[in-house]
Amino acid sequence: MSEDTKKCTFSPESQYADFAAEVFTLLSDATRVRIVLALRESEKSVNDLAEEVGKSPTAVSQHLAKLRWGKIVAARQEGNRAYYGLIDEHARELVTHAVFQAQHVLGGAPAHHRTANGSITAAPEAPADKG
Repeated sequence: MSEDTKKCTFSPESQYADFAAEVFTLLSDATRVRIVLALRESEKSVNDLAEEVGKSPTAVSQHLAKLRWGKIVAARQEGNRAYYGLIDEHARELVTHAVFQAQHVLGGAPAHHRTANGSITAAPEAPADKG
């Protein structure tokens, strides 16, 4: 994907705004965020996910059903076991950025603003208030 296509050029009137809000609603549950974080690197079974996020397999299955409905995860059947994985990188990036934002809210210098030697990189300046 080229850098030009990564930049959001949609206007506030975009037909996708309502659907984007639905994605945020879908990801507004901490267990679903944890599931997406758990699936960042590889697909996993319901039992593996349940153990990793600290919920029952039944609860995780219900959350996975909603994430499947929202086209965030897909299931792959292997014998009598289902494995779940992220459909694409967008949910991974969205959740990662939400966690980064949470780090800012909680204060301090977030790890994503630190270099390998521990120094802090400058945060981009906020746009000037046009009020």
